[in-house]
Amino acid sequence: MQLNPHVSVDCVIFGFDGMNLKVLLIDRNMGLPPKLQKAPKSLKLPGSMVYDDEDIDTAAVRVLKELTGLENIYLQQFHVFGSPDRLKNKADLKWLQSTTKMKINRVVTIAYYSLIKLHKSLPCEGKVLWNDVLNLPNLAFDHKEIIQKGLDVLRRELHNEPIAFELLPKKFTIRQLHILYEIILDTNLDSRNFRKSINKWGYLVALNEKEKNVAHKPAQYFKFDKRIYHQKQQEYID
Repeated sequence: MQLNPHVSVDCVIFGFDGMNLKVLLIDRNMGLPPKLQKAPKSLKLPGSMVYDDEDIDTAAVRVLKELTGLENIYLQQFHVFGSPDRLKNKADLKWLQSTTKMKINRVVTIAYYSLIKLHKSLPCEGKVLWNDVLNLPNLAFDHKEIIQKGLDVLRRELHNEPIAFELLPKKFTIRQLHILYEIILDTNLDSRNFRKSINKWGYLVALNEKEKNVAHKPAQYFKFDKRIYHQKQQEYID
């Protein structure tokens, strides 16, 4: 299959470690011959040029599968980046041409964001960097702009869809959910008002289980019930 030299996909993969929202970055020196590798690390988003006979969504799924080994995870297309200045950095252009072995002068990229649970073991561990999304280093191309746009979309969608639960383990505490919302929205949320709000949702189910081996009073675990959520959505539509 032949790669298209003008169309790519880039994936903003978010993860939550319990205290911080992370984004997955890779070192583009990885895989290059030692004599071509440079220090310090040159970080970028996971991505790929699209094959001529490949659907765009399929390309994004391929990137995620090759990097994380995971399938059927949350993936959403959110923006197209097509500025002619995307490759204005000569080092970026040189790297792209050398790795693809194609003459490339302009690339339009379709950006996706994905949400994964960080407690899952990934085959890419040790080869990637989970970086705090609010404290990004210098990145290749326009990838910092892509991450910021992805974060803006995530914040907006958080008000409309129960996507926060894609970042949490199957059982979680209200405190974990509270912290996640504060981090994504980058604001402080009153604990009492937050609990009042989520009590109205109706699709959080309390479990007969509490935290163990913690220094504070053990908190009760909850789970997100998709069946109840979809049922309530259908009732709202009807």
